[in-house]
Amino acid sequence: MRNLFKTIALVALVGVTLPAAAEMKIAVINYERAVMESDAAKRHSAEMEERLGSQVQRLQNLEREMRRLQERGQAERDRLEQDELEKLELEFRQRAREREQQAQQLQEAKQAADRQMLEQLQPRLNSVIETIIDSNDYDLVLDASAVVHVTPDRDITNQVIERLNSSR
Repeated sequence: MRNLFKTIALVALVGVTLPAAAEMKIAVINYERAVMESDAAKRHSAEMEERLGSQVQRLQNLEREMRRLQERGQAERDRLEQDELEKLELEFRQRAREREQQAQQLQEAKQAADRQMLEQLQPRLNSVIETIIDSNDYDLVLDASAVVHVTPDRDITNQVIERLNSSR
């Protein structure tokens, strides 16, 4: 009996909300794509590659050095004395710690720069989205990550990217 009441209540609720939703003008935006495909994000990415390129190169050099040490240790394991093997292992661990520290510093620098870029871009992005919402009289705009399916005519992401890129 209790399940019957729940079912009736659910049917009534769906029956009331579906006609209301049909009258609403709904759009979807993929915020992440709008940001990442903007000219500002592309410029930021190029600047980060240039600015952090030397750190990436140092990281790659450390990784090559670690591989060289590991290969040498494996190839010469039978010929090297115990103290030489321990010296190789110690050097490998030191390079691994150094690589880990540099990787963390590189990641932190990139995340800080990304946050700064997003903070600068966010007001423009919000303004562009508000303009599109107002000019098209949307009642509801959803983030694409919360939507299972959307038809292309409801997706305003490309409009946002175009206006964002032209609103410098």
